[in-house]
Amino acid sequence: MAAKETRNEPKQIIEAVPEELEKVEQIVKEVETEEMTEQEKTRRLTELERRAKQEKESLAAWVPKTELGKDVRSGKIKNIDTVLEKHKKILEAEIVSSLLPLESDLLSIGQAKGKFGGGKRRAWRQTQKKTMEGNVVTFSCMAIVGDRNGHVGLGFGEGRETLPSRAKALRKAKLNIMKVYRGFESPENEKNKDDPHTVPYIIEGKCGSVRLTLIPAPRGTGLVVADECKKILKLAGIKDVYSKTMGQTRTTLNLAQACIDALRKTSKMELNE
Repeated sequence: MAAKETRNEPKQIIEAVPEELEKVEQIVKEVETEEMTEQEKTRRLTELERRAKQEKESLAAWVPKTELGKDVRSGKIKNIDTVLEKHKKILEAEIVSSLLPLESDLLSIGQAKGKFGGGKRRAWRQTQKKTMEGNVVTFSCMAIVGDRNGHVGLGFGEGRETLPSRAKALRKAKLNIMKVYRGFESPENEKNKDDPHTVPYIIEGKCGSVRLTLIPAPRGTGLVVADECKKILKLAGIKDVYSKTMGQTRTTLNLAQACIDALRKTSKMELNE
């Protein structure tokens, strides 16, 4: 009897999983509006469809090992906010994937080789280590995941090749998922409370020498912030914001961490006497 139940479980999981392919259709419209060649558009769309299919197959074969994972698998927990509000430790990335329709993106933390140090920015950061056997090359990348509705996570991964490092970064980003509280530029504009569009108040995040300040902006302003921070804010569901930066902002790793630190403070309010 136990064997028959395990055979029927994947079908139940697939029904419970958010429809990733429907999410891809929304991304298709955004991709078509961006300035890309036809080859780049088709390549990106096929990659999104392939990732959505792999995500669905991995969730279908998922066997939870933690109590939280078993509760999510059985359907006792259907909302990620209940997990985050109780500060429960998430140890399985499939928990977040099954509760949220996530989108992912890679931050440009590396640089391609170019003349006189003028290489183009890219997602992979390549480093070398000198050993007795020769040069050991490692690739690292930083991934961001979010549902464009108040949930975002950042992860860093490294490995001997590019694909394993990306998989590690995506897994860590899902494990670091957090709730972002959004608001309006002023209390007078809280007429449509169902559509918050900016940060609730002025917040400052820091990492290393980087200091990033996010300021509420009126509706329609857009994201007045660095390009890599735009990726984070878009997946967090923030549409309008002003910003001010200090320090070595060319260090994308610290800049992204400072942006996440600022968004984390949306759930914390301190009164200065």
